[in-house]
Amino acid sequence: MNPTLDGNIVEASSLTRIYQTGPAEVRAVDGIDLSIHRGEFLAFVGVSGSGKSTLLHLIGGLDTPTSGSVRVQGRELHSLSSYERARYRRTAVGFVFQSFHLVPSMSAEANVALALTFQGTFGTERKQRSAEALKRVGLEHRADHRPGQLSGGEQQRVALARAIVHHPPLLLADEPTGNLDRRNAADVMNLLREINREHATTVVLVTHDEETAGRIADRVIRLRDGRLDGLGDLDS
Repeated sequence: MNPTLDGNIVEASSLTRIYQTGPAEVRAVDGIDLSIHRGEFLAFVGVSGSGKSTLLHLIGGLDTPTSGSVRVQGRELHSLSSYERARYRRTAVGFVFQSFHLVPSMSAEANVALALTFQGTFGTERKQRSAEALKRVGLEHRADHRPGQLSGGEQQRVALARAIVHHPPLLLADEPTGNLDRRNAADVMNLLREINREHATTVVLVTHDEETAGRIADRVIRLRDGRLDGLGDLDS
């Protein structure tokens, strides 16, 4: 077991998210009970439509449940105001998506610094922390390059630097290697694992690649039709 684990950072109870598609009701997440340990590397796996991305978005405060609850660091997300949820997303969580979502006209360093700007961090501190985050992902030599001058793997590493620049306790990664070739995908996965181990950052990964998940995560949870379909054990 990872020695950094200490209590739970996420606790979900009867968590449900229902969408209306015309007359049809889609139960994207259907009554999930789940705890995620501090410092854990957890992977959600499942086919498209199994509910794994919706579950991640509920944990990240990007969506709100139809019923049930999700608590992160003791805070009930559903009870937060829109402003409080936005602040939670800016300060407590880092997001990495399949698409890089970088600003094309800005340099790599400026893209990373943007996350700090939203938090009110400016000047020398913002520049220093942005440079440190780029160095952490091995891109300090590409700081002045715009996204169009970077490879797909480099762009995703910039996105990862942006996600960790404010040192969030929780890092959520939704198919972060979906647009990458095999070598770059392995590099990004290894970076996620290193960040998890070095900083005790809780990492929650969504992926369809069960083989990679089993190799890199402490625990793998399979989802099917919005429900848990088997819990993996923490490595010991």
